[in-house]
Order: sequence, then C-alpha cells, then structure tokens
Amino acid sequence: MPVKTVNRQQSQTPAQQLQMQQQRDVENGLYPTIPPERRSPPSRPPTLRQDTIDMEEIPLNQTNSQEPEDRRKMREIFDKHDSDRDGLINTHELKELISDGYCRDIPAYIAAQILKRSDQDNDGHLDFEEFYAMSLRHKWMARNMLARYCRYVVPPPKPLEGDEPDGAYEKQMSICPPPLTMVIFSIIEIIMFLVDVIHFQDDPNHQDNIGESTSGPAATLFIYNPYKRYEGWRFVSYMFVHVGIMHLMMNLIIQIFLGIALELVHHWWRVALVYLAGVLAGSMGTSLTSPRIFLAGASGGVYALITAHIATIIMNYSEMEYAIVQLLAFLVFCFTDLGTSIYRHLTDQYDQIGYVAHLSGAVAGLLVGIGVLRNLEVRRWERILWWVAVIVYFALMTTGIIIHIFVPDYFPKQEYN
Repeated sequence: MPVKTVNRQQSQTPAQQLQMQQQRDVENGLYPTIPPERRSPPSRPPTLRQDTIDMEEIPLNQTNSQEPEDRRKMREIFDKHDSDRDGLINTHELKELISDGYCRDIPAYIAAQILKRSDQDNDGHLDFEEFYAMSLRHKWMARNMLARYCRYVVPPPKPLEGDEPDGAYEKQMSICPPPLTMVIFSIIEIIMFLVDVIHFQDDPNHQDNIGESTSGPAATLFIYNPYKRYEGWRFVSYMFVHVGIMHLMMNLIIQIFLGIALELVHHWWRVALVYLAGVLAGSMGTSLTSPRIFLAGASGGVYALITAHIATIIMNYSEMEYAIVQLLAFLVFCFTDLGTSIYRHLTDQYDQIGYVAHLSGAVAGLLVGIGVLRNLEVRRWERILWWVAVIVYFALMTTGIIIHIFVPDYFPKQEYN
C-alpha cells in the first residue's frame, strides 16, 4: 500500500497537484482561486458617528431629493418627456406635442418659450439645464426678484444643529396667502388721492397744483384736523390723504418695497400692526407737540416699517447673515434722512413736513417691531428687551390718550359744526 501510494502521487500531473492543493486551501478557509472582483470586501472597522456621513455610500436616486424644490419639480417634468432616458428632448417633436395640447403638465410660460425659441446650442435637442433655465425666465420674474431681495433684507438664519427655531425664515417665507396688506393700503391711498383730483378737475376757481388741495371730499373727511379731535378715526385715517403726487409716490414706493418683504416672512397681521402703530403714533406725537398742526400722509407708517427692519435685525442678529451690513445700511438711511430734515427745517421757512410724525412713527415701529415680529431664538436679554419695548410703547400711548382726555385746555377748541 505505501508503495502504491507513492507511485500514484508521483504519477499525478502538475495540474492535478495544483487542483488538490486548491482543495486543501478551500478546506482550510483560503480562496486563492476567486478573482479579486468576486471576493467579499474586508470587514470595515466600526466608524464613529461623525464619520458615517462621509463614509457611507449614498444611492444615486437620493441625490435629486437634495435639489431645490423648484428644480426637482422641473426635473420630474423633464424626465416624463425624456422617453428614451438619454437626457435630451427633441425640440421639434415637443413643439408639435405642445401645439396639439398634449403637454399640459409643462407650465404655460415654459411652453411659450419653447414654441418661441429653439434650444440654446441649436442642436435640435433640449437638455435639462436649458429646460430649467426657461423656468427661471417667466413672466412672474418680479416674484423671484422679491424673494431674492427678502433673503438680503430679512435673510435666512444660520442652521443650528439639532434645533428648529420658532419661525425660521425659510419656512415662513410664503406667497400663500399673497402679501397684499401693503398693496391694499396703497390702493386705498391712490383712490382717495384720485377722488380729490377728480373733484377739482373742472373747477375753474381751483388754483392749487394737482393733488395739493386739502379741501377735497376725501381730504376733508380723513385728514387729521386738530379742531375735530373728537372724530377719533382721524388719528389713523389721515394716512389716506396726501398733498401732491411726489408725496404720494414716495410713500407708496417705500411702504410696498419694505412692507411686502416683511409680510412674506412675518405674515400680514404683524406688518399691519407695525404700520398702523406708526400711523397712530405719528398723529399722537404731532398732536401733543404741535396741537394746532394739520396732518396728512402715511409717513408715520412708512418710518415704522423702516425701523421694524432694524428691530428684526436686533432680535435675530446672531442667526442672520450679513446682519451688521444691513443694520448699518438702515442706520445710515435713518440718520441721513434725519440730517436732511433738520437742514430743511432750518433753511426753509415754508417747510410743512411733519417731522414729529416721522420720529414718532419710527419709535413706534422699533418698539412694536420688537414686540410682534418673529424671533428665531429667544435669549434671556431678548425677553427683557421685549418687555421693555412693550411697556414703553403702551406707556407712551396711554400717556398721550390721558392728556387728550383730561387736559382739553392744552388743545384748540373743538368745532362741532
């Protein structure tokens, strides 16, 4: 038997010897014959939590979820019409489908651009980037510009890990419901202005310039008249009366430009409170300091919107990007306007601008803005500041009301006719 065994081993070919060696390796747990690409990867050591994000493999189908919402929606529409999945759409066929009404999922403004113009590189096809670029050039471009402006004026907060602050700006910015509060106020102001202009249009005895008369039906009813203080609505309704086109246009531009930006983030009722508080403070302050002055215009509310931006920057300073730049910009504007007003008041003897109304509205906008506008992360000192602002505003307004009620001799005699 031993001789036979030796003879059999000696008679084996090299290939047979290699095969037997491989079988023994397999029995011992070794796999030398498995190609490298088929071998199981070596076990990786356990990773720390902070390493998992960098080391884990992310499926390709999850990358789209990280795209902006508008870009993701455009990609879904594009992929639906990319039948062969090559990343291109034939523009000629797409035009025919749009003309025949088979592409109702494509927004109308994009479809109009596709019908009007061809692809940018003139290759007869439309790739996703060209398709997405069309979605950025639609007729409602003002909305995109406004949203971009809001990010600069009231920017999104810096992300805080593990924290969802109340009223995060990027979650609050919404056009549903649309920001129409300041637009409605502006339309009413324009209508009241036109009522007086039309009233004097055919009057040969009217010598004032267009819109500069305060004796029209709207101005007579709404202007703040110190001799009719018992008509309480005049403390607010004077904002619907403007003296001259420039007076009206300047107020409209600023209140729409600043008011809508705030309204998109802080919602309509907060902005309305700030605006009306500034208007009321303007008439109250003017009545106390200059009891015989008539008052017209929405400047008190406009200045309240300006300082409301300063209020929201103060309360959200740590969470905002470029907060110091924005704060300096608003402060420079306020001090420049203040300096110009003082110079005009000292040099122009016919100056009729209600500077006290401007100042009172600005103070009210700052105090009420701190009280009602959103705060991303409430800190202890901000709670104290909130209480101080609320108490100071109500103390000032209560004092003004008490003086008007219990010190009538300080004011001119009322005309009840």
